[in-house]
Amino acid sequence: MSDQHIPDQNISSVTFGIKTTPMRVPYEDILRVWQEADDLPEIADAWLWDHLMPIAGPKHGQILEGWTLLSALAAKTQRLRLGLLVTSNRIRPPAVLGKIATTVDVISGGRLIMGLGVGGTVQPPDAGGIAGENPAAAEYAAYGLTLVPPAEGIARLEETIAILRGMWTQDVFDFHGRYYTLTANHNEPKPVQRPGPPLLIGGWGNRTLRLVAEHADIWNIPGPPHNTLDRITERSSVLDTHCAAIGRDPRTITRSVQYIVSYDAPAADRKALTELIAAGMTHIVLSLRSPYPPQVARWLTEEIITPVRSATGDL
Repeated sequence: MSDQHIPDQNISSVTFGIKTTPMRVPYEDILRVWQEADDLPEIADAWLWDHLMPIAGPKHGQILEGWTLLSALAAKTQRLRLGLLVTSNRIRPPAVLGKIATTVDVISGGRLIMGLGVGGTVQPPDAGGIAGENPAAAEYAAYGLTLVPPAEGIARLEETIAILRGMWTQDVFDFHGRYYTLTANHNEPKPVQRPGPPLLIGGWGNRTLRLVAEHADIWNIPGPPHNTLDRITERSSVLDTHCAAIGRDPRTITRSVQYIVSYDAPAADRKALTELIAAGMTHIVLSLRSPYPPQVARWLTEEIITPVRSATGDL
């Protein structure tokens, strides 16, 4: 686990972030929302995703590559913590990812949160709350990437975590794993945050939650409609069990949930978010559908964040 301080759930306030899913959205619109959010202290962080083609609707829609876009947004903002929710571990070799992440942490002045997930694996239809065939299949085929069995995906993710930690802290780093080998890795400069950016792991499977317990500062799970409140509560309990098995205080893991905002029904959103907070979630990422309305970040603070904080006594 990182030495980066992540608030204890017993004493921390609920924090809110935004996610601009960059599917069929021009750079100028994403930048507008991020810079607006950067001026609003109620919004703690901002997030992108890590896809190379649209995962819904026509495949020809425009998408910007996540880490390149994140670097540009890091240079154009001052305060927001930032990251990808979450980085696919299948797209970039781990040490190359570590260098990219180091660069973004330096550009941002130490604001990166390292969001990681297993990435594309072989999944049956309707898995993960997504109706139909696995959307990663067409995306990975189009970019020459391979889907792997879930167990292999977990093993590769664990090796990536070890590689990131090693290259962020050691002057010269060797690694010899089952899937990855590094010889005399030099990573300079090091990240601004020492020993490295806080680690967020996204997912909800039993093996992923074990990795969260062992390594992560933050756990993230997609909320409704992908996972119901009951499902999130049950998965949170599984994480508690994994923490108990290794002697970790579960309160040291920030519990983060993504929630897709509906611009026309803020009352329903407020109710759902209040229930998620009551279930123990302490970080809420408000995911925005495109096109983004004018002043959408301010609308979020006035219609969602401030009323929810008032309703939960978190002011």
